[in-house]
Formats: sequence, C-alpha cells, structure tokens
Amino acid sequence: MEATVLPQQLKERKSNELDIIDFYDNATEDYAFWSKDFNMHFGYFKWWKTNLFKRDTMLNQMNHQVLERLELPNKKALVADLGCGMGGTMRYALKQFKTLSAIGVTLSDFQVKQGNRFLKNLRAIILKENYNHTSLATESCDGALAIESFCHSGHDYNSFKEAHRILKKGGKLVIADAFLKVAPDELGSSGLWSYNNLCQHWSLQRLGDIQTVKRQLEHVGFRTLQIEDMSFRVAPSVLHVPFAILGFIIKTLFKRKKLKKESLHNLKGSFYALLSGLHFKSFGYYLITCTK
Repeated sequence: MEATVLPQQLKERKSNELDIIDFYDNATEDYAFWSKDFNMHFGYFKWWKTNLFKRDTMLNQMNHQVLERLELPNKKALVADLGCGMGGTMRYALKQFKTLSAIGVTLSDFQVKQGNRFLKNLRAIILKENYNHTSLATESCDGALAIESFCHSGHDYNSFKEAHRILKKGGKLVIADAFLKVAPDELGSSGLWSYNNLCQHWSLQRLGDIQTVKRQLEHVGFRTLQIEDMSFRVAPSVLHVPFAILGFIIKTLFKRKKLKKESLHNLKGSFYALLSGLHFKSFGYYLITCTK
C-alpha cells in the first residue's frame, strides 16, 4: 500500500478517539437544528424529488441514493452503518425495506443512548464501537455504508479493510463523503487554510485524496468500483450552512443560553466546509460504490 506524503505545512491531526467522542457527545443535539430527522450529513438535490428550501428533503434523498447503490436483496438482509450518528439513515432505511435489519456503530455514548431510543421497536441497534475494529462477524452483512464518517479517521486503509471483512461475498460498501481531488501537497494556500481549519473544528484526521482512496479500496480486495462526483448535487444543501449557522446562534441567544465550545467548533467546521467546497479544483463530494 502506498503511503501518502503530506506537506510540512499541512496540519494533519493524529487520530484521537477522545476528540471525536467529546465533539459528538456535546454537539450532537445541535444537529436537531440542522435536521429534524437527525441526519448528520449533507444532502442530495434531485429535481422533482427534493425542495431547495426544505433541507431534510435533500438530506433524506442522500440516504435514498446511498441505499439505492447498496442494491440490497429482496429478502431478509443486514446492513451496517459505520459511523451511524443518531441512526437517522438507519431509520430511513428501515422504513423503505420491511425485511431489513441494521446495526450501527459510533464512539459517542450520547449517540448510543439517544439513538437507540429513536430506534426502539425497530430491527436495529447502535453499538459503541470503533468502525475500524467492530465485533461484527466476518461475512455477516449484506451491505455497509459510511456517510461522512470515515473522514474522522482520515479515510484510513483500516476502515476499508474492516468493511471488506464484515461484508458477504457480493455485498457492497457505499461511501458518501468529501475527498481531496489532488494530492495534499498540491493544495493552494487558501485551500490549505480552509482545509486545516475544517479538520481542526470537525475533529477530522484528514481527507483522503480520491485517487489514493481508489487504490486502497482495490488493494483491500474490493472490485467493480464506481466513483461518482456529486459535488454539484450536494452544493444546494451546503449553501444552507450560513443560514443554519445564523439561525442556530439566534435561537441559542434568544433562549439566553451560552454556546458550548463543541457547538462553536461545529459551527466553525460547517463554515470551513462551505469555504472548502468553493475550491472546486481541490475538493469534491463523492459517492463511492464498491463490491466485495
């Protein structure tokens, strides 16, 4: 496997589970303002299916696009959500597929507790586990998904390896996430500044560059890779960011509550995600579908 060479000025964060746990334990409630369904990701715009002014229609359409690419069998099936947050995608999936069961993993105690409350009486459970080292049995899952979660460990080879291990032969992994379009040392000064701040405030180790990620997935053993640049489909939901930030701050101040440190990091991270997205030649949002 090829190692990624990073420029000295690139402030790569070391993988720190405590950072991620602290961030999500204290900032997850903020996502209720972003999505009433607790979709902790960006959306997918599709004419006649989504509404530009109703964010959750785009966020749930992203769930739909990911599930469509999984091509789950029309029988009892098990899907793993690797970095499931509050289980928003799992709840959506269970409504669409009546014979589906789902297991999600997250490092956050808050997400485990509250997410399992939302999943009560559904065929799903959230476990407190690292998606790089799960307790799921080898070849036990019909499909696996990772929506904006693998970025927290830097789109690491071990994440892809674990997903490959738990999938049945013929099962698919679908990743929806932001990636670099160029090698890290090719980022310009403004793109590098946005990128460093994005990683800092959202507790990301780094973003993988799409060509390196492709090679790593193939090295793990995945085949039939389909890599789709969905940047312009995702852009309308990203443009909601400044309005969501302003609305959240006004709501918090109106309630005479103090913004938590983690909330501030979340808001700043959202802002730098918007700035990074404006660097079209350096950053992109991709849907990656690969088969075991």
